[in-house]
Amino acid sequence: MQTQRIHLVRHGEVHNPDGVLYGRLPNYGLSERGHRMATLAAADLAGLANNRDALANARLVVSPLQRTQESAAPIAAALELEPIIDERIIEPWNDFEGTVLKRAVRDPRNWAKLIRPLQPSWGEPYLEIVARMRAAMLEHAEAANGADVIVVSHQLPIWMVHRAATNQPLPHIPSQRRCALSSITVIETHPATDLTEVDYREPAASELAAAIDQGAV
Repeated sequence: MQTQRIHLVRHGEVHNPDGVLYGRLPNYGLSERGHRMATLAAADLAGLANNRDALANARLVVSPLQRTQESAAPIAAALELEPIIDERIIEPWNDFEGTVLKRAVRDPRNWAKLIRPLQPSWGEPYLEIVARMRAAMLEHAEAANGADVIVVSHQLPIWMVHRAATNQPLPHIPSQRRCALSSITVIETHPATDLTEVDYREPAASELAAAIDQGAV
């Protein structure tokens, strides 16, 4: 089996005027800036495809949530790919979904959810996130038959793959994640080396300074 590349693309900015942790809630789509970000990520991949046949024939895998499907649309159009929806790459569940985090953590009724941050006690265990992401990535890599795989997902699942692929402990400080909106984290997979991170890019860097990114925990 040859080395394959998996391009983990985070969605763009979400329209979230109330500043809630939207998690898996429906009807949270991209803002106007988010659509521009998604277009920039698609252009980055389309430019790369000119020099990489495996990307031009890629398999496009998308989380079922609205913001990821909207972020995948310009990629699908640019590379003429049919999106494949996969529940395993969805946003992790968490107990603060639908709340404004700064208010929720000040509420004594929620303090029990904060006592085991290494697990974490407020949501889906990190080990389970890695396991489902890994299973999806390897399955789609095999199905791609040598071509690259593009996975449009969310900040925490992508960051968990990064931590696992770089042999770092999964517990971390959320504010220090290096996974910007519409960023692209590139993982190589091969039976001899498992998952290895080889690149990270921010094609929407021109839009990041003004962007609001507060939907993850």
